Amino acid sequence: MTRIDRLLAQSGLYTRSEARALIRAGRVAAGGVTLTRPEEKCPESAAVTVDGEPVNCEKYRVFMLDKPAGLLSATEDARQGTVLELFPPELRRLGLFPAGRLDKDTTGLLLMTNDGDFAHRVISPRCGVLKTYAATAAAPLDEADAAAFARGLVLADGTECLPAELVPLGGCLCRITIGEGKYHQVKRMLAAIGKPCVSLRRIKIGALEIDGSLGPGGWRELSQFEKELIFGSSL
Repeated sequence: MTRIDRLLAQSGLYTRSEARALIRAGRVAAGGVTLTRPEEKCPESAAVTVDGEPVNCEKYRVFMLDKPAGLLSATEDARQGTVLELFPPELRRLGLFPAGRLDKDTTGLLLMTNDGDFAHRVISPRCGVLKTYAATAAAPLDEADAAAFARGLVLADGTECLPAELVPLGGCLCRITIGEGKYHQVKRMLAAIGKPCVSLRRIKIGALEIDGSLGPGGWRELSQFEKELIFGSSL
């Protein structure tokens, strides 16, 4: 059970004092019951409304973002723009941060959350969450390249990569799936086979595919089913 003023403030839409004012004015209901005292408690799962409109008061939130090129996968930077700037102030107040990262010039699926445990599961190599990319190389790709990825590559600095999947799609295009997240890994793997990366876009995390209707900079919240898709695939 949680105080209704605290629960309403979790939405990010209101400060704690604003939430209290709404409650005292009789504008807030939980589970269909109007509450007028900020200290009243209700289950965190209760359906909360303000003026009859539903408000998402879940403590932890996860959003899908179609990251555009040119932004850092960070929450703040003194000199460059970050992905957090794509979200409105009420969602920034939730404490969102990227679950993993994409290079500044890499586009596509990036998860934003305020749930540290969730982010750890997405990022940790031990959890084996697969990441899939659409890539363009500087030279045509073939089955020999696919076989090299499947064996596991050794990068220029001696770093050993686990077996990964490269699917040639004709010419310089390919789809690459990896189960770990070393620094600039996909780009360095393509460089290791002598076919440097020209462009890179993440299209899938686990079994969750990017929503093609979002467009660069677009975002939306994930459903519970979509969150489960993230942890439901393997090489």
